[in-house]
Amino acid sequence: MGIGQEGNVKWVDGLRGLASVTVVFSHLSRAFVGEVFAAASNAETEGEFLSPAWYQLPFVRLLFQGRLGVSIFALVTGYVCALKPIKLYRQDNPESAFIAISKSALRRFPRLFFPAAFATVVVWLLVETGLYTIAKHTDSFYLDVMSQPRIGSLFPALNKLIQEITATWTRRKNDYDSAQWTMLPLLQESTAIYVFLVATAYIKNRARMLCALGMVAFYWLSSDSLFGLLGFFGIFLAEFQMDDWTNAFLSTQPIIAPIVSTINIVFGMYIASYPEANIEAMSWSRNLHSFFTAILPKDPDYGHFSSSIGLIFMSLGIALSPFLQRALSTKYLLFFGRMSFAVYLLHHSMMKTVLAWMLYGIHTKPAHMNDKNEPEITRLEYPGHATLLMWSIVWWPMLYGVAYLWTSHVDPRCERLANKLVEWVKLDNAKQSNGYLPVAPMLQVQPSHAHQNGPPA
Repeated sequence: MGIGQEGNVKWVDGLRGLASVTVVFSHLSRAFVGEVFAAASNAETEGEFLSPAWYQLPFVRLLFQGRLGVSIFALVTGYVCALKPIKLYRQDNPESAFIAISKSALRRFPRLFFPAAFATVVVWLLVETGLYTIAKHTDSFYLDVMSQPRIGSLFPALNKLIQEITATWTRRKNDYDSAQWTMLPLLQESTAIYVFLVATAYIKNRARMLCALGMVAFYWLSSDSLFGLLGFFGIFLAEFQMDDWTNAFLSTQPIIAPIVSTINIVFGMYIASYPEANIEAMSWSRNLHSFFTAILPKDPDYGHFSSSIGLIFMSLGIALSPFLQRALSTKYLLFFGRMSFAVYLLHHSMMKTVLAWMLYGIHTKPAHMNDKNEPEITRLEYPGHATLLMWSIVWWPMLYGVAYLWTSHVDPRCERLANKLVEWVKLDNAKQSNGYLPVAPMLQVQPSHAHQNGPPA
């Protein structure tokens, strides 16, 4: 799902690659290192806290929290959907922009649906063949709860599969792969962006930038802390990067531009470090909470707002730093970017199978009788962080190897299937109009004597 050849924008693919890495780290942390999400861990005495571990510190915790990764996907969606149409608008070629928007909008759903549905089928097969059994028996609450139990009967299992594929696009949930909750809001975000781009086709570029910021403000006040807010800021960012003022500022201010960029990035990373738990434990998290309470609407999602606001500042910093854009455009980060969608779809199943087997073995323990004299699962014990670190050296290359195979073989087939569907539903080229509504020929009516002197009888 690369973004194509639209100017110096490869850095966006590199940023997307980093996002997928943080999402995987986040789910590993939820499974095995849950204290990552707190500002500091609880002490034995109630109401007291331990000194924060290194991974709980501001800035460092961004690698493990995962919220920022999903925020990056939302921002990149807005940026990528808007990039080509905005470029064509700035070339005074709105008709070509309309064609690009139409093609992109038509392909958007099948290009998301087919890979996500196929990934769900893969997970369903893993579940029904018993390969999630170890994950269901572990002492990791996350692995247990996020692993769908085996049904064991064909037709009920098929019915469950169809229900979950449907629920992905109707209720933002998928019991077989919980990470697919983002699919529907990403589709809704891109649809809103296409409508916005058509509606603002014939206004000035900077007026469009103001309209995009107006939509950001609307979603802010509506407490939409993620997809709407960042999607429309992605439009603004695409305009900002192409604007003459930005290019002039970068070329004429070689000292000030890096300073402004650094301030934006550092401030954004600090803002995005807001923890999920034990906020009162540290002064920096208390200060952030007070800051957000003062500026956010009533009953906000503090976590997602913090990541979104932080990413806004960070993305502006990147847009003002050619050095960072080149750093994000290195071949290694671009590789991570190409693998990002596959990694996002596959990492959960790789955690619940291969990684679970590495950490817990391949055999379950016999059930035991609890205090109520009822049979209960005997949980497999987590071997510790050192074992996790050791096996991670093997598991991460395996994850990206599987993602590479998916990107090389499955994703192209899904794309061809999407293209065939689009070709089947769209008009033939010979029947397409020039993009304007047809104008009926004007009839030449000679007024009669009655019409000249009054209404007809």
